[in-house]
Amino acid sequence: MRYIIAGGTGLIGTALAHSLLADGHEVIALSRTPETRDGLPDAVRVVGWDARTAEGWGHLVEGADVIVNLAGANLAGTGFLPSRWTEERKRIIRDSRVNAGRAVVAAVEQAAEKPGVLVQASGIGYYGGRGDEVLTEEAGPGGDWLARLSAEEWEPSTAPVEEMGVRRVIIRTGAVFSAQEGALPRLALPFRLFVGGRLGRGDQYHAWIHLQDEVRAIRFLAEREDAAGAFNTVAPNPMTNAALARTLGRVLSRPAWVPVPGFAMRLAFGEVAGVLLEGQRALPQRLLDLGFEFRFPDAESALRDLLG
Repeated sequence: MRYIIAGGTGLIGTALAHSLLADGHEVIALSRTPETRDGLPDAVRVVGWDARTAEGWGHLVEGADVIVNLAGANLAGTGFLPSRWTEERKRIIRDSRVNAGRAVVAAVEQAAEKPGVLVQASGIGYYGGRGDEVLTEEAGPGGDWLARLSAEEWEPSTAPVEEMGVRRVIIRTGAVFSAQEGALPRLALPFRLFVGGRLGRGDQYHAWIHLQDEVRAIRFLAEREDAAGAFNTVAPNPMTNAALARTLGRVLSRPAWVPVPGFAMRLAFGEVAGVLLEGQRALPQRLLDLGFEFRFPDAESALRDLLG
């Protein structure tokens, strides 16, 4: 099968490409910087795109089986510490998602032989901060900026492909745990330095998923012809920040005794701090209903695999 991965040089896209190649699939990765292919196997064809139009790559959709749209600027920025969500930063986050979705739609529209399925990335931030409310895919969107972006623009950006006969799957992903990059190295560093602890009150829930399970879930949903609509791609056991801190400390053999005050995080990082201080108690109900089995259903097994 031919897979086209938009945003294919990122954390998830790179891991997905490795998994697909191992099973003999053809992989095309779309990147705004095709000359930079760190971590991608040589067998992956990296094609440049402007993430706004189908120019220069749209012809590749002809006869492709699956498009996976993972494109979008990192919500936390590219540095080790989160970047504040200034108005300019919000514009970059929004445009990188909405414009990429529209580019995918334009490419599908011009293809005579259309792909069978489009997997569209979204985030668990769709639900907003909801305390300890259990959130399945039936829950409505939240009311903060990220929730509105997800519900009103990001997810709908590729909705027109459904009218073209393309099955569309939306993956609402939580924090993807990887030893190399993403949320986990940021969370683990204070513990390695013996200054780890809970963030804020510690009662906020974290929806997370091991990178291996994220890749497996994407492939599972792409291959299941009865899978359509939104799916929470998160592990089935969300945990509070305080419990996660204790687990990190146990796995790394470090204490978890230095809490970070919530007000200090909000002063330092502004609105983006809410992502860590509010959280979502989301469950992958629809994935479980389809029979998907997680290799790492609980945080301790995931953290020991990645950090142990």
